[in-house]
Amino acid sequence: MQKIPALLLMLVPIFMMNCGGKEALTDPYYVRMADSEMQRNPESWMIDFVKAPKWNYTHGLELQAILQVWEKTVDEKYFNYAENYADTMVNEDGTIKTYNLERYNIDHINPGRMLYPIYKRTGNTKYLKALQLLRSQMVTHPRISNGGYWHKQIYPHQVWLDGLYMACPFLAEYGKTFDEPGLFDEVALQLDTAWEDLIDEKSGLLYHGWDESREQRWSDPVTGKSPHFWSRSIGWYMMALVDVLDFVPENHPKRNDIIDKLNKLSSTVDQYRDPETGMWYQVTDLPDREGNYLESSGSIMFIYTWVKGAQKGYLPEEFAEKGAAAYDQYLKQFIRENGDGTISVTSVCSVAGLGGDKVYRDGSFEYYTSEPVRDDDPKAVGPFIMTSLLLDR
Repeated sequence: MQKIPALLLMLVPIFMMNCGGKEALTDPYYVRMADSEMQRNPESWMIDFVKAPKWNYTHGLELQAILQVWEKTVDEKYFNYAENYADTMVNEDGTIKTYNLERYNIDHINPGRMLYPIYKRTGNTKYLKALQLLRSQMVTHPRISNGGYWHKQIYPHQVWLDGLYMACPFLAEYGKTFDEPGLFDEVALQLDTAWEDLIDEKSGLLYHGWDESREQRWSDPVTGKSPHFWSRSIGWYMMALVDVLDFVPENHPKRNDIIDKLNKLSSTVDQYRDPETGMWYQVTDLPDREGNYLESSGSIMFIYTWVKGAQKGYLPEEFAEKGAAAYDQYLKQFIRENGDGTISVTSVCSVAGLGGDKVYRDGSFEYYTSEPVRDDDPKAVGPFIMTSLLLDR
């Protein structure tokens, strides 16, 4: 009988120990990222580095993704984690802690999206009442003259690309769930008017914001547009386009128009990828300008849109291949393995906006590249989980 070398015998227990103790390393990325976030934030309201419970679009984005992990894995811990936030924030009468309708903050509509699967699963009427409350905000939400929603009461006469994702998928799902077909027209109007107000015909990109009043220092006195292209804001708009198509009926007269916008933007952003890494810069069209950097939330929003759009048949098949290849590049560029077995997403712009009272955000290149950059921000984590699910990675 052949003898086994002594060195091999020594390595066998080490190999067995590693296999038994690090099963998580073989889990798909959507499980690993969801588990990592749950480890970093033992209570779901702690997401986004907050110190107290808050009704927040970032919670809605990430917990919606974690609910999709539950749907994929049928592991109750993911549903319970998301439902715990909803239960904490939504009172028995359907009112929502920290939410005030009269602030007309369009960001506060997005977390309502996670309430649809939670209400469907639990049947708890407080979630239905909360959905109805959020829907009611958009009945009286202020608008610019062409019908586009203001971003917030404190940002009058302004449309920001971010707001299209905050409101449109929620309203489209509400229209389908509660048989309110007029909401499909509303969603199409919002996407149309934002496109008209923010498109740059020369580049094919969309500017971050538009001020109908031309009162803001950041707005061009002639066009009303903000001065730069911000990748994440374009990503918000692209995700809005692809997500509303889950609900807008096949025979709706504006459906093909939405798909056309999706195709145009998908082809346009492809032209602005960094040739070495395949990713996108914080300020989309100025890769060579000093201070600009590769940013992970805008990058994963573009990849998500490509993959979902192609899988659903809205985009040519080539975008499925582009998206899968870009995902692999994203893993190399932005996903970090941590010593405790968790994973992190790096290089996320923490926040960017326009105007304001305390510190005025002028929309300059210097402004966009000076906001803090951090790891594990939900605005990258959520789309990363959702893209990983689409690719079953």
